[in-house]
Amino acid sequence: MSACVLYHFAFDPGSRAARLALGEARLDFTETPVRPWEEGCPVATLNPSGMPPVLQLSDAGRPLTLCEPAAILGWLEERTPEPFLLPADPAERAEVRRLLTWFERRFTDEVNAVLLHERMEKPLLRLGPPEARALRAGREALKSHLAMMEGLLARRDALAGRRISQADIVAAAHLSVLDYFGEVAWASWPGLKTWYMKLKSRPSFRPLLADRFPGVQASAWYQDLDF
Repeated sequence: MSACVLYHFAFDPGSRAARLALGEARLDFTETPVRPWEEGCPVATLNPSGMPPVLQLSDAGRPLTLCEPAAILGWLEERTPEPFLLPADPAERAEVRRLLTWFERRFTDEVNAVLLHERMEKPLLRLGPPEARALRAGREALKSHLAMMEGLLARRDALAGRRISQADIVAAAHLSVLDYFGEVAWASWPGLKTWYMKLKSRPSFRPLLADRFPGVQASAWYQDLDF
């Protein structure tokens, strides 16, 4: 199999999920950073939605273009004879899919669409400073989602069950972006903090810790594995 090329934006949670999953699969790939809001972005011709991540590769001599996290994570799962990031147990698989939908819909709509819009999109698009009211609303929504994850981890080794799954990869991708901007009060969520430290210590996570957003310094603990 020839080398893969991943088109991604470093602070897009979906792009981070793809990078983490490819790292967990120990698959060699070349990173091509893109800015999807700019005219001429190559992703616009590769994915009808115009959004990263997009993975291009050749599999058994066939060119493949995999658009967005579900296609990329699905392909990684299907290429391995044994379960990779989807548990073998049907109940745990169903729970993984429930949590993936939760992040794709509710977390994205209630948290990212507010906090990342204010902290990240506004500076990139020059839309002015963050609005205090919006930040408060996003932070309150984030608390409810963190409380749900804390509850899950109180009775499980990983978010969906006994081992790391797609749910953990996607959750860590989302939280890592928010963590860069200092939006996660880890001291309030000890179970979640322990879970995140374990994921953060995995080799697949190291490239994310080197990412830097222009004009914004990372939180003081962003790179620390034991914080």
